[in-house]
Amino acid sequence: MTRIFETPLYPYTHVPDQDAVAPVRHKVVVIGAGPVGLAAAIDLAQRDIPVLVVDDNDRVSFGSRAICFAKRSLEILDRLGCGQPMVDRGVVWNTGKVFLDDAQVFAFDLLPEDGHRRPAFINLQQYHLEYHMVERLQALAAAGKPVELRGRHRVHAIGQHEDHVRLEIETPDGPYSLEADWVIACDGANSPTRRMLGLDFVGRVFEDNFLIADVVMEADFPTERWFWFDPPFNRGQSALLHRQPDNVWRIDLQLGRDIDKEAEKAPERVIPRLKAMLGEDVAFELEWVSIYTFQCRRMERFRHGRVIFAGDAAHQVSPFGARGANSGLHDADNLCWKLAHVLEGRAPEALLDSYNWERVWGADENILNSTRSTEVITPKSEASRLFRDAVLDLAAHHAFARPMVNSGRLSVPCTYDDGPLNTDDTTALPARTRPGAPAPDAPLGEGWLLGALGQGFTILAIDTDAPERVIEAGLEARTLRASARDNPHLAARYLGEAGSAVYLIRPDQHVAARWERFDAPALRAALRRAAALSTQEALA
Repeated sequence: MTRIFETPLYPYTHVPDQDAVAPVRHKVVVIGAGPVGLAAAIDLAQRDIPVLVVDDNDRVSFGSRAICFAKRSLEILDRLGCGQPMVDRGVVWNTGKVFLDDAQVFAFDLLPEDGHRRPAFINLQQYHLEYHMVERLQALAAAGKPVELRGRHRVHAIGQHEDHVRLEIETPDGPYSLEADWVIACDGANSPTRRMLGLDFVGRVFEDNFLIADVVMEADFPTERWFWFDPPFNRGQSALLHRQPDNVWRIDLQLGRDIDKEAEKAPERVIPRLKAMLGEDVAFELEWVSIYTFQCRRMERFRHGRVIFAGDAAHQVSPFGARGANSGLHDADNLCWKLAHVLEGRAPEALLDSYNWERVWGADENILNSTRSTEVITPKSEASRLFRDAVLDLAAHHAFARPMVNSGRLSVPCTYDDGPLNTDDTTALPARTRPGAPAPDAPLGEGWLLGALGQGFTILAIDTDAPERVIEAGLEARTLRASARDNPHLAARYLGEAGSAVYLIRPDQHVAARWERFDAPALRAALRRAAALSTQEALA
């Protein structure tokens, strides 16, 4: 087994807070040092917002868990300063293939256009992702950024007050208390924070069960996502195969309903299933085995007073489509610039309600796609199965049927159409970069557009004039000038048929507003709206 599971990366230490006479107050406390909690802490630390991370563990997650990280998540990790190590270590892929029985139905390319820095996906075990994120957080702390990570400091009670949250912490040396202006709960699907506050999910739990097996083996399968309906080695069910680094392969096998989960995880049950798939003569070693069921659920609201939920603590989806960890990283990306603006007095608390609006929107989109995939992967009636198989037969020969084959709509970033921070749009510019959309990357000189945007509001002026910066109500937007005359990727994504454009891009790289020419009053109004200085009623 990979030794990284067993190595404490942030071992327990006794801290001065434990000896304080009165609870010490922190600006932000993040509960949970998984990918989402680490992303939130890194983001806040880079903005010089003091942040404390507490976790009842002291090392990376056991088992590979989430493995597929999408292009947008890699772009977020780039902004957090740890994207390149992930890509260097991960397995890059853009192609997926769908099979019925043992015949290929069709293949698809998730990034058919060039001019992007990052691939559609990498496969990387969650423990590697967390390892690099912990390294980044510790490097920030060593450089003097206001961030701390405490291992084996478990939150066992939480209480809300008007101007703070009180946390009771359990440690190997006994309990202590601390306070926080704000708490970000990233403590997973079984979130103790959610339970302690008496909150719950709404949504559906599906009855089918799936086996996850991480297998170490030498194999010559291509670096692609392979999904089978009704394969010969798992009749009447489905299967999924992914390559990971270190000769580890992820295999998902549908098992059906009414199973003995503990019995199905035993090697004497798992190994024959894998041999049926891989062949009797293939040598492999089991690294990790788990059983899961589909869950498509979320909290009704993600903000509760001064406690804000993110990642699996706020919402759960099926793993088909890689929407769980990716959407959690999108949560942190959406939240942290807003919380920083509130803490620094540049925006009202209403801006945090826009986190709830936008990420509930995103969760509902993910849940819709995940629920639809379950209807295809696990038909609930014989009629549904016959329809599904007929669509698969058509898809083998006719392109129009392929979008109907939902083996897990793979993760894409959410566009916040009609979002409360958006300014009314002009229809003269491309639809893909409309307000609410994530800004797509493009080559820019010797670098990339997203890498040039920075951490704050940006005015992207393409083939038109704009001032160096605009300051409005304490908010600053810096101008990035670019030309699309010899840049077809930038022209196609940001101009379309227009000759010039000005975009206001938020700190999380979503478009807030755009025009064909610089318009100072309009931009100032859009900047105010993007910081919720004029949207309180919409968010109430």
